[in-house]
Amino acid sequence: MKYPAEESSKLEFKKTIPENDQIIKTVIGFCNQRGGKLIIGVDSNSNIIGLPHDDIQRTMEFINKSIFESSCPPIIPLVYIQRIADKTLLIIEVSSGMNKPYYRKSEGLDKGTYIRLGRSTLRATSDIIEELKWQSRGRSYDMMPVYHTSKEDLDDQKIKDFLNSRKTAKIKAISNDVLQSYHLIIEEHSSIYCSVGGILLFGRDPQKFFSEAMIICSHFSGISGREAIASIDCTGTLFEQFNTAYNFILKRLEHSFSIRSPKREEKLEIPQEAIREVLLNAIVHRNYHINGPTKIAIYDNRIEIFSPGTFPGPIDIHNLKMGLTYIRNNVICKVFRESGYIEKLGSGFITLFSSYEKAKLHMPEVIEGENFIKCILPRKSSLSKSSKDLGEDQKILNLFEITEEITISDVMKALHLSRSTAGRRLAKLTSQGVLNQIGEKKAASYRKKSF
Repeated sequence: MKYPAEESSKLEFKKTIPENDQIIKTVIGFCNQRGGKLIIGVDSNSNIIGLPHDDIQRTMEFINKSIFESSCPPIIPLVYIQRIADKTLLIIEVSSGMNKPYYRKSEGLDKGTYIRLGRSTLRATSDIIEELKWQSRGRSYDMMPVYHTSKEDLDDQKIKDFLNSRKTAKIKAISNDVLQSYHLIIEEHSSIYCSVGGILLFGRDPQKFFSEAMIICSHFSGISGREAIASIDCTGTLFEQFNTAYNFILKRLEHSFSIRSPKREEKLEIPQEAIREVLLNAIVHRNYHINGPTKIAIYDNRIEIFSPGTFPGPIDIHNLKMGLTYIRNNVICKVFRESGYIEKLGSGFITLFSSYEKAKLHMPEVIEGENFIKCILPRKSSLSKSSKDLGEDQKILNLFEITEEITISDVMKALHLSRSTAGRRLAKLTSQGVLNQIGEKKAASYRKKSF
């Protein structure tokens, strides 16, 4: 009998009660992210095994006590029993915490903070710990000051153009009060600094301070490989990056024409609104604290948009069509919305999937990796050049086209495989000398060997 759900960032299975500290690490990871459930009595393939009923009450009390005493701030989990048919399962459930970051007392904040990324529980980096602190204070990274900047690093004309584009009275001069209301500048100790959002949105030279806050667009030959037909680095402000990348994509797609009126109508092979929404999501919601560019790869049968960071807040791979909204970058999101780039918050993925359904195309795929999100937009040509024609080994190798390192969870999500099957595929490629394995068991990751 199968459990009616699959492992995810909010759900983990254990066949038996772990003897090590994995329960505490997993619970801390849940609290630092979106909350979640640890179900004991189910194996990694979702088969319900069940637990012996003897002493299960004593086990529940021990788990409650050990989690409370081992975590800081203290975590009080909901521990209960679930019966399915004649099987008994032990459930440990926690909500997303309000006092992040949570960590294991014995390891301290720097080494004992854990997060859930995909189906894995991993030790948080110093950057992620900082982001968790901002979340607990109700702030976002783009509100933070950039201390080696001054107000002169902002382009007044760009700011004035934005302010006068709103449906409000026109302005002639830009005051500090207005800039502070949009969190474009921060005043600390009688000094004025630009915020991260201020530099990215209206900076004279954003890449001077954030060299990797850019978009790399590439058009590749065929459906795999790295033979580039054309490539461009989209730099400047986020608005300039959007316009450059958007125009690059449109020029690389197939156009068809029809005459239904005195004017000729042009139609793209991919719904134009789908491209717009995915690109906006990649810009507005990416994690700019991660020092890496957004990447766009165009192939004969698909477009791949790779964005640093994972889904923020309660959003995950399973609820993209529900219209949930969680704002990672408050400053950037507000300015893009008031500029007319974003019409309705939470409508991006709904528009993406509905536009593809209306166009009768293969549905887009969204993959959440351990520190990236990749959205795959099938092109019309994919009907004849589907990636299904590729072998599973080649599909795994294609994942390295947008990231240097993958995990078993990445393969499971990308190829829709069970953990055991994905593990066998990776083990095969490792034994053949194609991949290098780094780490062991759940913490293992893989890199492609250089030849």
